[in-house]
Amino acid sequence: MKKTVTAVFDIGKTNKKFFLFDSEFQEVYREYIQFDEITDEDGHPTEDLSALRNWLKTVFDRILKTEKYEIKAINFSSYGASLVHLDENRDVIFPLYNYTKSIPQDIIDSFYDKYGPEEDFHQKTGSSSSGMLNAGMQLYWLKNTKPEVFKKIRYSLHLPQYLSFVFTGIPLSEYTSIGCHTSLWDFEKKDYHDWVYAENLDQMLPPIVSTETSINMNYNGKRIKIGVGIHDSSAALLPYVRSLKKQFILISTGTWSIALNPFVERTLSKKDVAGDCINYMRINGKPVKSARLFLGNEYSIQVKKLTEHYGVDKDYHKTIMFEPETHYELVKEFEKMFHWESIDDPDMPAETNLPYHSFDHAYHQLMMELVLLQVESIKSAKGKMTIEKLFVDGGFSDNDVYIHLLSHHFRTMELRTTDSSLGSALGAAICISDTQLNSKFLKKNYSMKKHIPFIAK
Repeated sequence: MKKTVTAVFDIGKTNKKFFLFDSEFQEVYREYIQFDEITDEDGHPTEDLSALRNWLKTVFDRILKTEKYEIKAINFSSYGASLVHLDENRDVIFPLYNYTKSIPQDIIDSFYDKYGPEEDFHQKTGSSSSGMLNAGMQLYWLKNTKPEVFKKIRYSLHLPQYLSFVFTGIPLSEYTSIGCHTSLWDFEKKDYHDWVYAENLDQMLPPIVSTETSINMNYNGKRIKIGVGIHDSSAALLPYVRSLKKQFILISTGTWSIALNPFVERTLSKKDVAGDCINYMRINGKPVKSARLFLGNEYSIQVKKLTEHYGVDKDYHKTIMFEPETHYELVKEFEKMFHWESIDDPDMPAETNLPYHSFDHAYHQLMMELVLLQVESIKSAKGKMTIEKLFVDGGFSDNDVYIHLLSHHFRTMELRTTDSSLGSALGAAICISDTQLNSKFLKKNYSMKKHIPFIAK
């Protein structure tokens, strides 16, 4: 007898994942793949959208034919700040521009000259000036630098909604993708910001539907409920919001480490904006006060350098456990030694200088410095609120040194980690189900672990 399942594609910058969950949201199947990046017309690396689309269709069609599973629903979670443009025939206008691509300063200046002042704009839109990371700015940049491409656009889809479009052919928008630092949304008036209408961008942004919307379709002869997709950080947050009664902060870690506080009732203050806080959005349109840190990206850069410098295996860093004695040695006369390549830190040295003979010592130093940045990020998201629970999911939930150091800095908070690979995918599955979650859900489904701070000398 076939097992009834919900399918989820969870598309990260590096890993593309496919999951099947049973009716209890237990994972029953998974597969991963990675694609080599291609380059856009300017030579900047970007997502191979054709390879991704082909993989989506191939995997799903193969699973549909299996005798083992009966797919009743499918949904999609993915990273944000990425728009897929369709022409009037609903064909993709390539390429998908990478959010790491830079925008000329004169374009950014002209935008704020028109629609600033900058601080007020960021308060209203819950964003910071982050170039292509503001998806709205991508459209403004296209309109002003590549008008021949811009003229072809009939619809601009956020990446999670494009993944859904691959299966439904219906272009849609939803709150979590619009609300993730796009600079498109005015959180005060709960609508697109005035600048979107002034530039006529609203005409190429598809109709907004609830994130919980699903489309019942006949797909390859099967009746399937197809979700509209969800931004990965909002997806990771959803199971916690649905199953916990007490207030908490979730640190969703990966390429970006994002401290998410879903319990704010107001728009960002000037102090929040100055502290580099932004808003994400819950599936009901409510703001989520957040602080972003390019932690995973910087970690990868620095670990690669350390691996080469100390001549260890490229996966050696994954084996290192927290060593209290090493921490004690380093903390006695602690000073910052790393120069970051993708994080701005006014206190970092002009260049990296490591006096250590062993990779393990240098690695502990690296993690101590990165966690100091993480601590400030969490404090920004928390503000003056009294919050006692801290959850970590994503890649760093498996990093023993990171977790020990974090629990040390937040000794008065209850710190728990959850299974590192399921957060966004499970959230996407829950989003299109009618299931009510209770307080035991996280413990049962997320392999949750409680962490006790170590005793410092």
